Amino acid sequence: MERINDRLLTWASILEPTTRAQAERTASMPFIHPYVALMPDAHLGLGATVGSVIPTDRAIIPAAVGVDIGCGMMAVRTQFTGDAVRGRNLATLHEQISRAIPLSAGRNNKKLRETAAPRVQELRDLPGAAQADGVVRDWPLQLGSLGSGNHFIEVSLDEADRVWLFLHSGSRGVGNKLASKHIRVAQERCRGTDLPDRDLAWLAEGTAEFYAYVEALHWAQRFAAANREEMMDRVADQVSRFTGEEVRRVQVVQCHHNYTERETHHGAEVWLSRKGAISAREGQWGLIPGSMGTASYVVVGKGNAEALMSAPHGAGRNHSRGAARRMFTRADLDRRMKGIAWGRSDAFLDEHPDAYKPIDRVMADAADLVEVRHTLRQVVNVKGD
Repeated sequence: MERINDRLLTWASILEPTTRAQAERTASMPFIHPYVALMPDAHLGLGATVGSVIPTDRAIIPAAVGVDIGCGMMAVRTQFTGDAVRGRNLATLHEQISRAIPLSAGRNNKKLRETAAPRVQELRDLPGAAQADGVVRDWPLQLGSLGSGNHFIEVSLDEADRVWLFLHSGSRGVGNKLASKHIRVAQERCRGTDLPDRDLAWLAEGTAEFYAYVEALHWAQRFAAANREEMMDRVADQVSRFTGEEVRRVQVVQCHHNYTERETHHGAEVWLSRKGAISAREGQWGLIPGSMGTASYVVVGKGNAEALMSAPHGAGRNHSRGAARRMFTRADLDRRMKGIAWGRSDAFLDEHPDAYKPIDRVMADAADLVEVRHTLRQVVNVKGD
């Protein structure tokens, strides 16, 4: 850990000057209490640094939470060993999963699936449902869809040759619309305020706008978790079809990494926003994915109080998407994905492993934050273009 100043601590051994400067701007806000913690995967983001943990006193910065509210991970350890998939045509399983789940931005279900109906009803009964209806009327059709970018579905093997199902997604279009609406409200409320960055506009606790945002935030976080649950049901169904045996869920781990909750740190109650970070309280299970073709990790938190009981959410980008497309070739990506069933498309060049920080370096930096329990290596990788 490095103390940059009294308002900013970092666990990142790779920290670009622009990332540090962005984090310093966030840490300078008067309601930060006591400081911002940068995780090992910290990199430049929209609104605030990805890989930052931001405790705020009687205020929340909507753009610091981001537009993919509730984005996170879910993993299931099955009863299968590698023998259930080894030597079989995994491209077939890739195709099955790709057909069962809408992939890519803007692609949703054509109709509400029967399996999703109870989750939709739960969401309709929550505060915030009216706000969701107001921004995306057909949000139920988004439940069980993946999206694009770094979102993925994987079938992986751990160090003991056990099969895991692993996926990454968030609150989809409805979460984006809700977030964007409240970011605009915060910016309007802060019009005329001297801000170091327009995206640091905040909502003050005690105002109607603040409580409306918190309502939308909590609804979108639940939608994101339900979205992952619905997708996992479909992935498990396809694996059952592929193996000829129903999937048993030996262990389930789920965690957000873009969200805000009321928490107590250093003796004070704060609104804690994790933007690209997971909760890592002592004994708490979590998930830290690598990039395409690299390892991912199932971890347990160490409850590091200095790090605000948090840990990294992944590898963290090292190059922008545009830069990655210019730097890397399809031939090299094919080589890096050898032995893995994947989409085999130039559309994924910006997800090349070297577009991200080395995951082993990130995990070394996180040694005092989490304990690694399982190391996962993908055999199937499904992404939206």
